[in-house]
Amino acid sequence: MVDPFVPVYFSGTWREAVGPVHDVIDPATLFVTGRVADTTEAEREAALDAARAAQHHWAKRDAKSRAAALHGLANRIEATDMRRCAELMCREMGKTYPDAIGELANCAGVFRYFAEMARDEAGKVAGTTQPGSFQFARYEPLGLSVHIMPFNFPVLLMCWTVAASLAAGNGCIVKPALTATLSTLAFMQVFADLPEGLVACLPGGAELATALIESPKTHAVAFTGSVAAGRAVAMAAAAQMKPAVIEAGGSDPLIVTAQAPLEVAAAGAVTAAFHLTGQVCTSAERLFVEAPVYDEFLQRFAEKTKALRIGNGLKKSEIGPLVSEAAREKVIRLVEDARAKGAGVLTGGCIPPAQPVGWFYEPTILTDCTPEMAIMSEECFGPVAAVMKVDHLDEAIRQANATAFGLGASIFTTSLEEAMEAAERLEAGMVWVNNPLIDNDALPFGGWKQSGLGRELSRLGLDMFRRSKMVVIDHKPRIQGWWYPYPDEWFYESEGRKHS
Repeated sequence: MVDPFVPVYFSGTWREAVGPVHDVIDPATLFVTGRVADTTEAEREAALDAARAAQHHWAKRDAKSRAAALHGLANRIEATDMRRCAELMCREMGKTYPDAIGELANCAGVFRYFAEMARDEAGKVAGTTQPGSFQFARYEPLGLSVHIMPFNFPVLLMCWTVAASLAAGNGCIVKPALTATLSTLAFMQVFADLPEGLVACLPGGAELATALIESPKTHAVAFTGSVAAGRAVAMAAAAQMKPAVIEAGGSDPLIVTAQAPLEVAAAGAVTAAFHLTGQVCTSAERLFVEAPVYDEFLQRFAEKTKALRIGNGLKKSEIGPLVSEAAREKVIRLVEDARAKGAGVLTGGCIPPAQPVGWFYEPTILTDCTPEMAIMSEECFGPVAAVMKVDHLDEAIRQANATAFGLGASIFTTSLEEAMEAAERLEAGMVWVNNPLIDNDALPFGGWKQSGLGRELSRLGLDMFRRSKMVVIDHKPRIQGWWYPYPDEWFYESEGRKHS
């Protein structure tokens, strides 16, 4: 057992929790790896009050000093030994150790980016509409933001929105995923140098999330998770007139054209489809391959897929377990539905015989897939690539867009014309050409259609956590010609017309 007991975190320190305690199960071994206590109503309210008090002073800091504090936080992240946090991540949600360390290594940079962005993008001076008037817009914090986090990238995605919110002058309340609470709490030590209470981490489930969204003490919401949960969060936030950024996953397409660099495409498809056991919001789940290269691509794709090692994330493996039994059951259901409707199984399609314990599933390539199969319209969120043969790029793009989702999309080609055509026509918030899954702190991350609302990262990600205020200052006060009362000649009828 890694952690016999984990408390809640707020007011700059950990506090002994008093709520109901739940076991945390390692999805690779099915052993109890720790315990987590739900946050009580009293703890929740105390955390909100502490955060609001801290935020009141944080918001009054000038942009330079806030930026310095966030750079100090980034320094602390870089100086902290994150191996224990990474191990907890592996044990509670099944991530492989290299992936966990890689996630944590990307956290410091986002705090540095938003620290400087908030200093640089503080408002706008507009061309005046009247002589002698100074007219500008300024940005102000919202108050407290609620961050409802997923299990797959529990720390990095938290940092994306928490960094933006802190840079904007807010306080932050983090509600970690049930299956990633241990690692999230372990990471909270990096916030110790910020004002006491400014950032809180409160474990709990959907009831806690609802209470935080509906609380009059909170003012914005950030969510990453399923479409169904994202819709519920968006509706709850809208009911309170609170801004919300919703990243709700998808079923991303990946196109391989006849002009693709096939070795690169096969290697890229392996990572795009099977990274984190396919449990990435931007995983490539639907592959559309042009007929002239269909067979050769599948051969290379299968060879590289069969080389992947399956096992406990703390051992040498690329494919760890799925996060839960329910997650694996969904994968099995979608694979079996595709099989029943005529799909072939090129690799995988079963629980690995060498891993009978844990929620493992072999990386699977389904061939000859058709739109009637459920896996072509539902988010699988597992290690399955459904491949469909297409005759040309137009058909590939049409099939790629034939979905309710629109998070990301990839294409492999050496044709600039094809790359530009795909970038323009694919209905997705992000398009990758020959290099899937990449993100950039300076570019907006988010989806179209049911894949979400708003954007994370970039200036758009910062703007989600602040509100604008227009200010007009007449530094040479004078009576304006359009003020009341109006001259008689401005009216439609004169006295003379009335009596004529």
